[in-house]
Amino acid sequence: MSEIPAMKRVFVTVGTQLAFDRLIEAMDAWAATAEGVEVFAQIGPSDYQPRHMAFKGFVTPGHCHSAMSAADVIVGHAGMGTILGSLELGKPVLVMPRLEAKGEHRSDHQVATAKRFDGRPGVTVAWDESALPGALAAAGERAARAGIEPTADPELIDAIGGFIRSVKRSRFLGHRRITTDGRDAGGLRPAGSQ
Repeated sequence: MSEIPAMKRVFVTVGTQLAFDRLIEAMDAWAATAEGVEVFAQIGPSDYQPRHMAFKGFVTPGHCHSAMSAADVIVGHAGMGTILGSLELGKPVLVMPRLEAKGEHRSDHQVATAKRFDGRPGVTVAWDESALPGALAAAGERAARAGIEPTADPELIDAIGGFIRSVKRSRFLGHRRITTDGRDAGGLRPAGSQ
């Protein structure tokens, strides 16, 4: 029996681009033993048809938001939309990264994302399907009550703005403005412009 106190609803999502059968099969196996837990999965273009949890291939953005809001725990691929959406709602999220070596994605960028978020409040990582049940139990025992704000931190916004301003200034350094007939117009022009 895998019942976890206070975990009554789990929403599973694999995003909209690719199937992630390894995650869906592992969650279906877990759902078979999760007494009293309602599991709904958005499975994408999967070849695997779950037998122990409700599912749809795709859901509308509104349905996805509703399912995330109603869930006690969100389980998904290590996509930024899944992670940030969960944290914005203050929901604990368990992610399992897709692996390029298994043909689940075009690169291992989800492994890098999972490494970056691993251990942060509200985020649990299952590095493979065998770790999923234990990671799910851990995710169910804690909540992302602090979550994240729906807007960026002002310091981050200032830092990005400063970077953009510095790039704009550097585009003008060392380049003279040249007229269309090739004469020096005496001003600065952006690099690469005519």
